[in-house]
Amino acid sequence: MKTDAVSTEKAPHLERQLSNRHIQLIAIGGAIGTGLFMGSGKTISAAGPSVIFVYMIIGFMLFFVMRAMGELLLSNLNYKSFSDFAGDLLGPWAGFFTGWTYWFCWVVTGIADVIAIAGYANELVPGIQLWIPGIFTVAVLLILNLATVKAFGETEFWFALIKIVAIVALIVTGLVMIFTGFETPAGTASFSNLWSHGGFFPQEFMGFVAGFQIAVFAFVGIELVGTTAAEAKDPEKNLPKAINSIPVRVLLFYVGALIILMAVTPWTEFQAGHSPFIGMFSLAGLGMAATIVNLVVLTSAMSSANSGVYSTSRMVFGLAQEGDAPTVLGKLSSRKVPQNALFLSCVLLLSGVVLLYAGDSIGEAFGMVTTVSAVCFMFVWSIILASYLAFRKRRPHLHNESKFKMPGGIAMVWVVFAFFAFVLWALTTQPDTLMALLVTPIWFVILGVAWAILRRSPVHVARAEMFRAQLREHEAQQESPADVH
Repeated sequence: MKTDAVSTEKAPHLERQLSNRHIQLIAIGGAIGTGLFMGSGKTISAAGPSVIFVYMIIGFMLFFVMRAMGELLLSNLNYKSFSDFAGDLLGPWAGFFTGWTYWFCWVVTGIADVIAIAGYANELVPGIQLWIPGIFTVAVLLILNLATVKAFGETEFWFALIKIVAIVALIVTGLVMIFTGFETPAGTASFSNLWSHGGFFPQEFMGFVAGFQIAVFAFVGIELVGTTAAEAKDPEKNLPKAINSIPVRVLLFYVGALIILMAVTPWTEFQAGHSPFIGMFSLAGLGMAATIVNLVVLTSAMSSANSGVYSTSRMVFGLAQEGDAPTVLGKLSSRKVPQNALFLSCVLLLSGVVLLYAGDSIGEAFGMVTTVSAVCFMFVWSIILASYLAFRKRRPHLHNESKFKMPGGIAMVWVVFAFFAFVLWALTTQPDTLMALLVTPIWFVILGVAWAILRRSPVHVARAEMFRAQLREHEAQQESPADVH
């Protein structure tokens, strides 16, 4: 009976309501996180102009993670997300660890976003009690996500569009200031500011290394397009298009914006905890624009948290379907939304309100939480790459038939692994990030204990077998036309 209930509930959830424009903007929204708006002040002050190369290198490496993910998702359209192909290719433990760690990643990121929203609300309305915007944010997110998935896609479309308009406005305003020789308190706006204050590497190699710490967090969510696979219309066309546009987005939105910011104001003027975006519009004498950018930054954090609530609820729903989470979290509402999973994520986001009062400053709380999140996201990205290696070894025929092969193949996977090892080392070089790095393994210990108990459960074993049988059946259907020829 339980098996029947699972299969009947599963079908309505897989309605493909997210159109091409939704997928494209969700991908952009994931690529432009709160880290760019709130964290870039810290990265610039730590690394100087070399931060440009930091963002380019991270974007370059993660592009290959996304291409590996794309090839795997399109190899079997029965995969709902990357936790599915991890469970299939690496074993049930990998699906369990990946699904729950990704859920944890987004809960932690959501907490960071709640902290950021409270901080900016305090700037807009000085003296406001920090718990008020915190609780209001969680309530709004719950309401937005209780509607249909199409409503989520529409909301995220407009959230992402606002971010794009803000960054383009910043680039255009900055270019006008540069070409008119605008005078700022720190000197004249000019591209020469990029190299005339100690060169591109003013803080030398260790300053460059420090830039990777918070910059990695700016990219969390770049894989979000992978969690939309089960609800995307025409995934074979829309997923590759969204993934291939990532390098252009990184160059324009990250690198372009940072070049303009440091050309208008020397890097020495930037401070951690202050948004360079707001500062530049204030410099331009556009006081109203600075207030609007404050609202945009709030919207960006809301967008990131909104994506997080969406992806965590879908991931937990999938885990419940496969017996890796309590059955109650696999229930759908009449609107075909996993509402119990949504309630769980939103309740946990409220811990962000508690954190606001735990640290000495909002910046400190944000830094601690973002490091934990970045480490866990790197684990998920690594599992995607490990799944790709298993895919190449176990299903070479599917790789040969793929129309969306990962460039660089197996060799590039090891290059990205080496890069992740470098980032982990970078996190050990600062006391605050080292503390967060040392705390993170506790999560994997908890998961290990839970898995040791769960893997023997008859319900879990039965559901896992059913899930693998569905995948094999779908794979056989995909291969059969080739056999006919």
